[in-house]
Amino acid sequence: VFTGKANCPYYAKAEHLADCLQAALPNFRVHKITQHPDKWEQWLHDICETNGWEHRQSPIIWRELLDRGGKGQLLGGLNDFLEYAQQYYGITSMMLSKEMLDVAEENLQAHLEIVKEDEEIKSLIKPMQIWITSASTPICYQLIPLLANGEVFGMTTEISIHLLDTCQFKEVLCSIVMEAEDMAFPLLRSVLEHTEIDEAFIEADVIIVLDDVLLNLEVQSLENYIREVSEICQVYAPLIEKNAKSEVRVISSGKTFANLKATLIMTYGPSIKPENIIAVATSWESAAKATLARKLNVSTAGVKDVIVWGNITGSNYIDLSHAKLYGYDGAIWGPANFQRPLLNMIYDREWIHSEFLSAQGSLHSRVGRGTGMLPAHAVATVLQYWYHGSPPGEIVSVGVLSEGQFCVPEGIIFSMPVSFQNGSWEVIKELEIDGTTQEVLGRLAHELIQEKLVALKEIKEIHPY
Repeated sequence: VFTGKANCPYYAKAEHLADCLQAALPNFRVHKITQHPDKWEQWLHDICETNGWEHRQSPIIWRELLDRGGKGQLLGGLNDFLEYAQQYYGITSMMLSKEMLDVAEENLQAHLEIVKEDEEIKSLIKPMQIWITSASTPICYQLIPLLANGEVFGMTTEISIHLLDTCQFKEVLCSIVMEAEDMAFPLLRSVLEHTEIDEAFIEADVIIVLDDVLLNLEVQSLENYIREVSEICQVYAPLIEKNAKSEVRVISSGKTFANLKATLIMTYGPSIKPENIIAVATSWESAAKATLARKLNVSTAGVKDVIVWGNITGSNYIDLSHAKLYGYDGAIWGPANFQRPLLNMIYDREWIHSEFLSAQGSLHSRVGRGTGMLPAHAVATVLQYWYHGSPPGEIVSVGVLSEGQFCVPEGIIFSMPVSFQNGSWEVIKELEIDGTTQEVLGRLAHELIQEKLVALKEIKEIHPY
């Protein structure tokens, strides 16, 4: 392996001798690496530190011990290589100083042209810009591999991930950046940390809002927590309008106020397309399916069309009236697409209300114990559906802007059943709901309206003009 500064005459002479050896010896293989003169010193330092070598000049030459493994065997510089070639092969280079300088100049020009060509090729492939707020949270840590492995945006789509958080978390962000880089995802063009709010969301294609407040109603009132959320969204929304792309997609997640965050970003960012702002309810949907599957002793994948209505991180309603069960081990069998109404398979109806849906039940326990893996998977799943479509015929629960569907008042983000197709979502309006469900939806909508009113009131008091 021959490496040196692109404009180094000594590298030119070593390269010439290597070409002669490769032409004369059938099993002699040469790999050449040139570095720009401005980058050479740092590159040399790094390669020597990695391999435990001592070398201070251009070129540096070593043998790769491919047949035995392990690190390469350092030969040294030009003089060491000349001696090596003469001793082992009886071949040397008679290149004169003038020729060395001419070849060095040609090498530099060729190197610059190759670098320019590579940059032009890379510029044609514009990676998607993914911004994640409150990026020091465990959700973000779990989310990065899911975004970078190619399954969410496609195996040919490169992405750049931007981690945004406050200065106090700068060290955490730097650690996440280094670890993500070390994983060497082929589609991850770059991962960067940001602590300056003014540079947030530049050229963003997707923004994932993970900001949370630590609710403790014994310390301060719910209104004060809503004020915190309002102030965050009032900062984010104008920056999204100013810096992000016009078709930016915003996803609200986290453990608190998911619906409210989406509603306020929409309110304070009126130029952001409302259909491009959603809140993720898939954590509750997934946890509900897993709890039901455990009760019925079936695979979680066999539970479909569980609906999460209302306030995702507040008062929500898990609706099983449309849920279906596939692969149930019962007396009646059918093909893979054979399904049964899930409620018909649960004979212990008391369990649904006393254990499954209660605030102290297994479902709330599952979601509450989540340390990042479940909500991260939920965000990644919804993004995948948004870009590539949800499974045909299946219901997905997502917080979207209500336009009066199911008699839910307009102007709030409300979790309801949707399907994804062709890069957009559509509410499944054909579902029939009974009077009891309709009454519950009215109560859930009232809660969300009150949250919004409190948030707008607080901001108006702070900024009356």
